[in-house]
Amino acid sequence: MNRLGDATSPYLLQHADNPVDWWPWGAEAFAEAARRGVPVLLSVGYSACHWCHVMAHESFEDEATAAYLNEHFVSVKVDREERPDVDAVYMEAVQAATGQGGWPMTVFLTAQGEPFYFGTYFPPKARQGMPGFMDVLRGVVAAWRDRREEVADVAARIVRDLADRGPVYEGRALPGEAETGAALLGLTREYDARRGGFGGAPKFPPSMVLEFLLRHHARTGAEGALQMARDTCEAMARGGIYDQLGGGFARYSVDREWVVPHFEKMLYDNALLARVYAHLWRATGSDLARRVALETADFIVGELATDEGGFASALDADSDDGSGRHAEGAYYVWTPEQLAAELGEADGRFAADYFGVTEDGTFEEGASVLQLPQGGGVVDAGRVASVRERLLAARARRPRPGRDDKVVAAWNGLAIAALAETGAYFDRTDLVQAAVDAADLLVRVHMDGRGRLTRTSRDGVAGANDGVLEDYADVAEGFLALASVTGEGVWLDFAGLLLDSVLHHFTGDDGTLYDTADDAETLIRRPQDPTDNATPSGWTAAAGAMLTYAAHTGAEPHRSAAERALGVVGALAGRAPRFIGWGLAVAEAVLDGPREVAVVGDTGDPLTAELHRTALLAAAPGVVVAVGEEGAGEFPLLYRRATRGGRAAAYVCRNFVCDAPTSDPRTLRSQLRPGG
Repeated sequence: MNRLGDATSPYLLQHADNPVDWWPWGAEAFAEAARRGVPVLLSVGYSACHWCHVMAHESFEDEATAAYLNEHFVSVKVDREERPDVDAVYMEAVQAATGQGGWPMTVFLTAQGEPFYFGTYFPPKARQGMPGFMDVLRGVVAAWRDRREEVADVAARIVRDLADRGPVYEGRALPGEAETGAALLGLTREYDARRGGFGGAPKFPPSMVLEFLLRHHARTGAEGALQMARDTCEAMARGGIYDQLGGGFARYSVDREWVVPHFEKMLYDNALLARVYAHLWRATGSDLARRVALETADFIVGELATDEGGFASALDADSDDGSGRHAEGAYYVWTPEQLAAELGEADGRFAADYFGVTEDGTFEEGASVLQLPQGGGVVDAGRVASVRERLLAARARRPRPGRDDKVVAAWNGLAIAALAETGAYFDRTDLVQAAVDAADLLVRVHMDGRGRLTRTSRDGVAGANDGVLEDYADVAEGFLALASVTGEGVWLDFAGLLLDSVLHHFTGDDGTLYDTADDAETLIRRPQDPTDNATPSGWTAAAGAMLTYAAHTGAEPHRSAAERALGVVGALAGRAPRFIGWGLAVAEAVLDGPREVAVVGDTGDPLTAELHRTALLAAAPGVVVAVGEEGAGEFPLLYRRATRGGRAAAYVCRNFVCDAPTSDPRTLRSQLRPGG
């Protein structure tokens, strides 16, 4: 019996009609494996994963394969986005054993949850050096039947090895100038000067590294840091990884040139990148950065907003190509003939030239991904707008990619921060309101009165899984950004509740941070990973949020916890800077103070608004901003702050030293410059 029909995860529901007798993750599945004396097949994936869909179609929808699985295994299906702890523990084992990982992840376990054989995608029959899935299943069954003691020994050894593995944590010293300098040097060595970004193919948007580079430039004036950030952002915005019609970024580029994306669009990528481009505009005034920040924010609100006020997790890479066949990228790619059919011959040729659509194609079967190639010369902006509008309307008539509409707390926290800041910078109150709506949903549905979070919800109903460290940290980050933008101190209070939970439930005796709470389900290992990957790690995100909260409130426990957590950044800065980008960005905030700005003035007073906006637009790393009327008690930074002769005033403090209050936005801007 397939038991996924009542799941809240869209990914699990995709498998609810499989002939495989799937179980959701839980004690019942492992008890059943023990009762029957069979191994567990653990299959981990997510809704927007292309190769997860492929393996499902090839194997899990196949009656013969399903019958074999049902006879010899208890099969457990996990949505990695709902259970990042389960995913992390077994992915660590896969990577340790094979040197690589990815999704779908396929792991064979004992009834005690101990892994003994690993893989990712398996084709139905052997090809390209990969064993066929049925061959793997038969081999596992034979080993389980004939060499059970050997299997048990392997599983026990793997669990022992995992237990002995710990995070790279060499010392407690805060990262300083030497560490951030070493990180910048390491990034320079890995930088792709011709194409932007870091490393080779596949190439991922380096969102957190870009934040570090922008903050490092803001603090030190290092032009090389700004150049890497600016050129990478332009290359991505001109490439196929960016949706030239509808806005928003795909997950990654399969090539070094940013031309062909893996077409899934994730909320977290777009939230992080909207914020990066908004910060790039803040640093440079770039029109391109402004456009991309706003288009990406509009994509988030327009394509991912749910009826309840939150934001859906992702759009699939695959969609119907019009013939009933699901194909990757079908919604997004074009041929010259399709352009001409929609636009007419003249505008079709113009669009092909403008967007880099060729006769041979840049993708598959002669189709091209739209780009903005360099060197096109001056173009008619009105004609471009008309072409884009007509192509967007034509694309809307195509079958749309599927949407994973579960709300993930952490990713919504990232979106709240991005939308709040982007809305504030560009006077888009609708974006700020969207951030408020999402924050309200998280408080109503995901958060309890003790400051504990649920990881996911769907249709306004909370899921069954507890929040992990990144949920607490990223939601707190979003609430803190919202507090600064709106002047509503309740968001600071909610952030404090969450961060108190981090201190009490996620922090070890030595100051290190764990990805799961001390009262969470016990797995074969308590996951603990400080490295930033697709999103900031819970570890570094918590350090950043606690630092900001401490700057707002003077809370010494939070400041001390942030500084202890940042010890890992010094260990990784020189040798793996691409994987500790958010930690480095937080380190820049520590090195700058961070600065604290209190703006006191009447609500509705234009001078109050101008001082507030000036403070929000400061590029000083990690600057915190509080705004309110004289005597307001919502923000500790406003305590005993007065207007100047009845005029709004701004107070800037840094490292326990405060500048004279000012009512002049130009003076405030000067106080917030590097070295100010």
